[in-house]
Amino acid sequence: MHANSPSAPGWRQRLPLVLVVLVALTGALVLRDHLTFDALRENRDLLLAFRDSHYALTAVLFVAAYVSIVAFSLPGATAGTLTGGFLFGVFPGALFSVVGASIGAVLIFLAVRAGLGKGMAARIDASDGQLKRIAAAIRENAFSVLLSIRLAPVVPFFVMHVLPALIGVRVGVFAATTFLGIIPGAVVYTWVGAGLGEVFARGETPNLGIIFEWHILGPLLGLAALALLPLLLRRLRPVEPRA
Repeated sequence: MHANSPSAPGWRQRLPLVLVVLVALTGALVLRDHLTFDALRENRDLLLAFRDSHYALTAVLFVAAYVSIVAFSLPGATAGTLTGGFLFGVFPGALFSVVGASIGAVLIFLAVRAGLGKGMAARIDASDGQLKRIAAAIRENAFSVLLSIRLAPVVPFFVMHVLPALIGVRVGVFAATTFLGIIPGAVVYTWVGAGLGEVFARGETPNLGIIFEWHILGPLLGLAALALLPLLLRRLRPVEPRA
């Protein structure tokens, strides 16, 4: 296939995706021991002092760091959300995390869409499996399905970020469902982060598995099911005979 055809992006369009992959691989090796809860505990006094002296700058740097973590698939998203709660409280800490994560997700969405073009979407459509069915469901009702995927905390990265970019989901729909769908999980972890002062004082470790406890996971799955309700009602609606 010719390199300039719409389904085969040139090297300039692939460059953002290549950059994401390179930074992600580098970050996985270099930052895996730095963007952690232990690093937050060791630097808590320095972070609090900087926040007290430069609150607005701290907020901007935090959002920028969160954008980078998500956009480049770096380790430390959970630690970042905890840090937001520790530094800024549940609000605006959760808002900062959601904004940063949403911007980062849109950036990687755009990079994947530009870098892989329509060729990968054609392969998905030609396949015969779960991935093809998920893609078909997203195309049928993108907002409901993507919102449900975002609300469920166990969905693979590929389904959350890459698949929507490959099958032509509109940027606005992707951004809106990402922003709304990650709010519950962000609030939970930011809430945990807001209590880190007491956790540090007791020499304990926060319960990062709290989101999988039933009293938290149950409502999240309920919200995910509720987001799918329009799609379910559409499928149950009787087909009107043509005149």
